[in-house]
Amino acid sequence: MNALLNIIWLLFGGIWLALGYFAAGILCCLLIVTIPFGIASFRIGVYALWPFGQTVINRGGPLGAFSTIGNVIWLLVAGIWIAVGHVLTAIPMFVSIIGIPLGIANLKLIPVSLAPLGKVIVPSSSYLPMVR
Repeated sequence: MNALLNIIWLLFGGIWLALGYFAAGILCCLLIVTIPFGIASFRIGVYALWPFGQTVINRGGPLGAFSTIGNVIWLLVAGIWIAVGHVLTAIPMFVSIIGIPLGIANLKLIPVSLAPLGKVIVPSSSYLPMVR
């Protein structure tokens, strides 16, 4: 089922979102200081190509000042624009009834698009949330 959803996702917006992440990654890698942003953008771009069957989790531990500052810079430079792209591609997916799972997946990408540093993408099968 995940493979079918991923193929439909790829055809109806995933490729464009991934290209947005890759463009932001290339732009960030042009400047030496922003290479960590570029690497995070490429990582999330691959996730945006094939999101079903994977999940985003926090790396754990304290983020540190550099990650926090980096996430703020990312938010201002690229995060807002990519999040707007997610919203704009989620709307037509929700309008078509069959695309509702794709719209939900699109909205789940917004938090990681706003603050990518300190996040890890893992297969859903290997991630078991802590039960309290």
